[in-house]
Amino acid sequence: MERTKIEPVMVDSTLVEGRFISIAKPPWTNREHNGKLERLIIQLGKGKGKYSEIDGIRRSIGCIGNNSFILRREPLSEERIKELIYEFSFTRGDELYLTNYDDVEMLVRVADYAGKLGIENVYMIVRIEDMEGISPIEGVKIIVEAEYNEENLKKLEKLSFIDGVLLIMTQEDYLEFMKHGTSFRTDIYLDIIYPPSLRSFKINSIELKRIRNPTANKYHPCLSGTLVISADGYALVCPLLRNFIIGDAKREGIKKLVRKTRLRNFWKLKKDKIEGCSLCPFKYICHDCRALEYQASGDPFGIEYCQLEI
Repeated sequence: MERTKIEPVMVDSTLVEGRFISIAKPPWTNREHNGKLERLIIQLGKGKGKYSEIDGIRRSIGCIGNNSFILRREPLSEERIKELIYEFSFTRGDELYLTNYDDVEMLVRVADYAGKLGIENVYMIVRIEDMEGISPIEGVKIIVEAEYNEENLKKLEKLSFIDGVLLIMTQEDYLEFMKHGTSFRTDIYLDIIYPPSLRSFKINSIELKRIRNPTANKYHPCLSGTLVISADGYALVCPLLRNFIIGDAKREGIKKLVRKTRLRNFWKLKKDKIEGCSLCPFKYICHDCRALEYQASGDPFGIEYCQLEI
């Protein structure tokens, strides 16, 4: 996967030793898509994250973070989750994200299982509050999720074996972070909390949304190649687009789910099909988070956060 690496870089005379893998958007948005399955995101439980489906999740990388959802039926069994991962290991997909767990021990068991299957990239997203007792797992990349504050930064710096940090921060935090930098030697994912509307934006949203995706004129830069399995077994196009169900993973396997027309239509959703974006000269270099727009306006085709809209 192509990554934007900054190693090292000077930020206002402060050395940043880590690598900025993603700022305010999922790490695969710059990846060249091919219309096939690239990643599977599996949510293991209803979750115990701070950001709740009830209140609206406006995290820019909330899709791979730990949130709190309402389950509509009994969750998938651990056995069924492993069956889906096993099937995924035989596809061309090379990214597996394990998140939204209730029980950290179950997360570790599932990650350990996945790490032995030969999947190129297995990511386990762990809340910093649950890191006590977590050890390295062969074949698994551990990403620690934490809110940006002094206490958490000190804790993160002591975790020498982790592969990355997912920092949740406000707009003000982001400006402070970019001014002072960090001493992290891991991958860095900056997860920005969006305000309810553009009127409360204090930073340049256009810069946050900038991408360099060579296939953006053919495939959706964020949704393409992504399949999500919720804890209660619904197949989704995005972890945060809960009302856009494309199948049932309790009775359908990966191979059948990726053939769904509705899923492939989202993979191919281009700005040309979104009113207000279709004539914009910057449409193919703009990260297009349908989930954030949906949270803000209730419209999956909204453009609430566009500073160029007239």
